[in-house]
Amino acid sequence: MWKRLPFRLRGYLITMTGVLLLSPDALLVKGTGVSPVTFLFWRGLLLGIVLLMIALLRYGHRLPEAIRACGPAAWWCPLAFAASGWAFVIANRFTSAGNVLVMMNLAPLVAGLIGLVFFRQRLRRQTWVVIAICVGGASLMAAGEVGQGSLLGLGVALFVPISIAINTTVASAQKGERRRGIDTTVILPLGCLAMLLPAALFGGATLPPAEDVPLLAIMALFLPAAYFLIQTGARYLPGAEVSLVLLLETLLGSLLVWWWVGEVPTDLALIGGGIIVVTMMVSSLRDLHRQRRKAAGGAPDIGRIQQQALEDETAGEVAEVSRR
Repeated sequence: MWKRLPFRLRGYLITMTGVLLLSPDALLVKGTGVSPVTFLFWRGLLLGIVLLMIALLRYGHRLPEAIRACGPAAWWCPLAFAASGWAFVIANRFTSAGNVLVMMNLAPLVAGLIGLVFFRQRLRRQTWVVIAICVGGASLMAAGEVGQGSLLGLGVALFVPISIAINTTVASAQKGERRRGIDTTVILPLGCLAMLLPAALFGGATLPPAEDVPLLAIMALFLPAAYFLIQTGARYLPGAEVSLVLLLETLLGSLLVWWWVGEVPTDLALIGGGIIVVTMMVSSLRDLHRQRRKAAGGAPDIGRIQQQALEDETAGEVAEVSRR
């Protein structure tokens, strides 16, 4: 069943699963009472350990080779991953949460522009329309919390969508000799290292209070899988579309906070969330209809061709390892 799905649909399903696992993140941040540097230190350390274990289990002694295969992404993606975490925490200290969310919602647009200018990734007209509508819907969700804030907070918040866009776009652009993108999940531990080292230098390497330990443990359970899947989605989709799916985290995170903490969303938030869900559902259904219409007209199944190429490539890699 999975092999019969188009590549784009697989990318959306993988990324959406990652976003579902990422959605408790806002709840965990609200629930902990540690300082930002302490939170970032333990976030980077716990995520880094789990993600490194996953990479070692998958690649073993070939992990250095897998990292080198990422090309420029081995530098840009970890730095962007760490910068987005730092910018998000610092921005929330200097401006309202609504301002930060509005800035974050610009990530799909920024990713689309970066992909177009630097990597010549051309998006379909439908994708640009979906990005515009979803950015508007996500902005409605944050409109009730938008405050004046400070120019410093707004400036730092702008780094959040830029960092997310750089990570997803650079990751999706590393194709190498594969029809599917290069596996950049192997460099996520480097991003965690880039996150925790500055936190340690600023005094974040301290033991958290006992009441925060369970929340940090839950974070170490869900977030590594979330970031692994989201980064994997960039192998199937352009960075702009990965960033677009990430807008669902704003909706799901708000609903979780509503359910657990009791913070009732505003009417605008509910309207904006509905706009996002309906728009993405309509876009997905239109893609499926287009795919079926092409297949009915006798067009070659590109997904099957790509899948066969990947299976042949995987078989070749297995044979090479066996010879060693």
